[in-house]
Amino acid sequence: MNFLTAVHCHITDIRMWRKGKLEFSVNGLLGMIFEKLRICSMPQFVRFVHDLPPLRKHPDVVVKDLRFGTIPMKLYQPKASTSCLRPGIVFFHGGGGILGSLKTHHGICCNLCKKSDAVVLAVGYRMMPKHKFPVIVTDCMSLDFQSPSYQQNKNIPLLSQNLIFYCWCGYLDISPSWRSAVLKGSHLPAEVWEKYRKWLGAENIPDKFKKRGYLPVSREPLNEAAYLETKIILDVMNSPLIADDEVVSQLPEACIVSCEYDVLRDDSLLYKKRLEDLGVRVTWHHMEDGFHGVLTTIDMSFFYFPCSSRILDAVAHFIKGL
Repeated sequence: MNFLTAVHCHITDIRMWRKGKLEFSVNGLLGMIFEKLRICSMPQFVRFVHDLPPLRKHPDVVVKDLRFGTIPMKLYQPKASTSCLRPGIVFFHGGGGILGSLKTHHGICCNLCKKSDAVVLAVGYRMMPKHKFPVIVTDCMSLDFQSPSYQQNKNIPLLSQNLIFYCWCGYLDISPSWRSAVLKGSHLPAEVWEKYRKWLGAENIPDKFKKRGYLPVSREPLNEAAYLETKIILDVMNSPLIADDEVVSQLPEACIVSCEYDVLRDDSLLYKKRLEDLGVRVTWHHMEDGFHGVLTTIDMSFFYFPCSSRILDAVAHFIKGL
């Protein structure tokens, strides 16, 4: 790739990135208006818009719609026959409990099924605003909104600090009015921060991930009222990173893919370190040009980022090696 081609690709990526941010902003704004008018909630409107495009068919994959009780699912199977048992993957789509669906992640599941030669079962779990904790079981959520990646990537689409706080509050049924207290760290007692610093402290993040800018923030004194409402975050169902060593050490081998321009990057790095410190085998890939949600562009010809293919290839390679 020559210099001019590289510059063109970079400019194109920025334009598509901004287009994605603008599209979400417009949909989110319209959703907020409909929410104020009590027509529907913002998440419901955004999900409706995201589900409008027709699903793309993949000739090498057989897709079946199923239900487990009242929960919708999609089963993806390679069309090619085999005499051997295939690996099975249970897939829970992203979106922070407010966005995403079986449709928005259809392309990922098809490609994952094809590249890993595995059977994929995608679960259409119940979402906000009707369903909150503990109905939705999501991945790790930090207790610290001032980690290096939160500071560096707070305005990066497709997951800004504002959006993740919205998801965080909605999922845990916490009033957004506590935003200031949470960002200042006054929602938890000093002894709690100290107890979990060995696992969650910024000193566990390698220095190379702090070069884009990181300023340690002193936490303010405890806000008792904020603590009473937000202490649910100390439930390990919400924050698996704070589970005891006896629990974490029993976890199976893991494949972790982190993205540089993702507010959740440091959650991945802390999880990786926690597992490795306890002797759990970890395969780790870091995407220097990746951002949160980039994998969802895998099937979008007009909004495709090459990074998404590298992520899928890494995951498929890991699955084949199990």
